[in-house]
Amino acid sequence: MLKPFKWLKPLRSVLKSTIITFLLISLSVGLSGAWWNFGGGGEEEKKPARESILPQGEAITDPTALLRYSLPFDNYQARKLQSSIEDIAFQLRGKRWGKISGDVKTASRVINSKTDKLLAGVPEENREQAEALIPEIKQKLNELREVVEKQDVEQVWLTRRDLLETLDEFEALFVKEFPFSIPEEYADLPKLKGRARVEVETNKGNLTVVVDGYSAPISAGNFIDLVDRGFYDGLEFNRVNDFAVQTGDPPGPEEGFVNPETGEYRAIPLEVLVEGDERPVYGATLEELGRYQEQPVLPFSANGAVAIARPSGDPNGGSSQFFFFKFDSELTPPGFNFMDGRYAIFGYTVEGDEILEDIEEGDQVISARVIDGLENLERPTQTAVSGNDEARS
Repeated sequence: MLKPFKWLKPLRSVLKSTIITFLLISLSVGLSGAWWNFGGGGEEEKKPARESILPQGEAITDPTALLRYSLPFDNYQARKLQSSIEDIAFQLRGKRWGKISGDVKTASRVINSKTDKLLAGVPEENREQAEALIPEIKQKLNELREVVEKQDVEQVWLTRRDLLETLDEFEALFVKEFPFSIPEEYADLPKLKGRARVEVETNKGNLTVVVDGYSAPISAGNFIDLVDRGFYDGLEFNRVNDFAVQTGDPPGPEEGFVNPETGEYRAIPLEVLVEGDERPVYGATLEELGRYQEQPVLPFSANGAVAIARPSGDPNGGSSQFFFFKFDSELTPPGFNFMDGRYAIFGYTVEGDEILEDIEEGDQVISARVIDGLENLERPTQTAVSGNDEARS
């Protein structure tokens, strides 16, 4: 199948603005919605900042790093430890071994000399688990130092990844409770108060998605609820282009999920958490709110970002349809991505994103399963007993 823009690749540097214009048009057709609604809406009252903002400097395109930085906790030493290990990836691309050694030294100082401050932000009920992870982090950091000294690129990548996986477990212990209250007007919608992991099996391969309810609890809750119901099993990918792979359109005339308990279409509001804000903004794009230059905590800067599709002109009309974003650093560079603030990201593909290039219209979601974090889902009272068994009976 001929895909748009392939023939323009040699001219990207010259025709970038033209391509972006075409892309806007393509996405307005290729997704369930466009975004050029320039209606009113003033900037929301400023809230105290929550510590889930991205660091300054080179834009992050690694989905696992984006998920780490979006965790809602405030501990300077933990963030310093994390960022020093994250930076190794950037330095390794240029084989800057001196800077890589400096990153390892910085991490070592934190874990060995700042342990008390590092543990200071851990809730008492999680303190024992956090303390037990300190020796493991130290050991893996020592292993990283050894492979850095040998300048073994492959082993540095592998050891760094292993260390970051342990840091993921460690940093999760800093989160005391769900960080904000959700507006009462959305009480009838499912909410994910935490994170969950979903395995999506397709006829082209499998994808693993981490769903982030800390940043988008309604969008994430809707998705996890539908996955748990088995809603996506057997559905086709109904729209595919160079920038998105979309599914979730059920058979029949409906374009979204109709709740069997109420008989009503479940509409999901646009939900975007902005860097520095305490809670998400709902019901309007950042453009409509006049917040043109502000960045979401979950940006469209990673391949396989997962977001809700919505009808054209209706930020609050999304339902079951969602899309995997196919990131292109030239056409949609991080920090200059016109998707940010116009669609609601609720997670990232952390494994298997390479198959997105192979999926075509008519390919199928064989099954989608919640493999971790279902306990963080809160359903409204009338759907509290719903799940795979009841939904399929």
